[in-house]
Amino acid sequence: MEFFKIRRDIPFMKNALVFNVISVITFLAAVFFLVTKGLHLSVEFTGGTVMEVQYSKPADVEAIRRTVSGLGYQDVQVQNFGTSRDVLIRLPVQKGVSSAQQSDRTLAALRTADPAVTAKRVEFVGPQVGEELVSNGLKALAMVVAGIMIYLAVRFEWKFAVAAILANMHDVIIILGFFAFFQWEFSLAVLAAVLAVLGYSVNESVVIFDRIRENFRRFRKLSTVETIDNAITSTISRTIITHGSTQIMVLSMLLFGGATLHYFAMALTIGILFGIYSSVFVAAAIAMWLGIKREDLVKGPVRREGDPNDPNAGATV
Repeated sequence: MEFFKIRRDIPFMKNALVFNVISVITFLAAVFFLVTKGLHLSVEFTGGTVMEVQYSKPADVEAIRRTVSGLGYQDVQVQNFGTSRDVLIRLPVQKGVSSAQQSDRTLAALRTADPAVTAKRVEFVGPQVGEELVSNGLKALAMVVAGIMIYLAVRFEWKFAVAAILANMHDVIIILGFFAFFQWEFSLAVLAAVLAVLGYSVNESVVIFDRIRENFRRFRKLSTVETIDNAITSTISRTIITHGSTQIMVLSMLLFGGATLHYFAMALTIGILFGIYSSVFVAAAIAMWLGIKREDLVKGPVRREGDPNDPNAGATV
């Protein structure tokens, strides 16, 4: 399915160096903010008090969030839990204030608006649990990266594997850099979005790499640069359709999903935009600079132009 077809190849690789210099600068800036500012971790990572409260009627989550924030909490998480009458509240640790004191004060504030509200459970999530979540999250990220590299090396060639993983890690670090710079809350939902971006971005790289391999087989007269430009140009329509439709869905979560889905959708939005950029200008360019050539992808002897035994001899773009 195509919305349009571009008849003349766009010389993407002609400006690859300029775009990759921009990428390096952006990447280094993201690393700088991660080192100097760090991530603003949520209660799930840092520890805090978790309350589950129940209302006699469907709860107004936004009103509850305003009430709890009015107690001086900057990073409070409020969301429905199970039913529309059950609400889960996560409160960050406060120095000199016990978990019981936090929950009592919060429940008292909620009862000023609705005396019928009851506390079903109150738990304290210690910092040791947060450290375990960080460790498990990093392990999950490492396993995803290793799996992607193995898959690409087996399906294509090691040069493509290196190019794709560098491009994908470029996307991940930039997402984290945005969260560090603006001090947006980094939660488990955001971590899930980062892992999703890894898979989403590598899919775009695989589509382009697959077209490059196909072009090496079809067009014997084209150079490596021309082959890559043709592959990217011929997949532009597909890129606009898939990424455009995905971004519409993510944008709806960003605008109408409320505070619970806001940063999850924000991470996906940044990842989708930079995923397109990295697949075209970073992954393909790195593969080109690593010296990818027809012999790396086309198995068996490569026939010369004019070979009478070559059924594709004389094929042109």
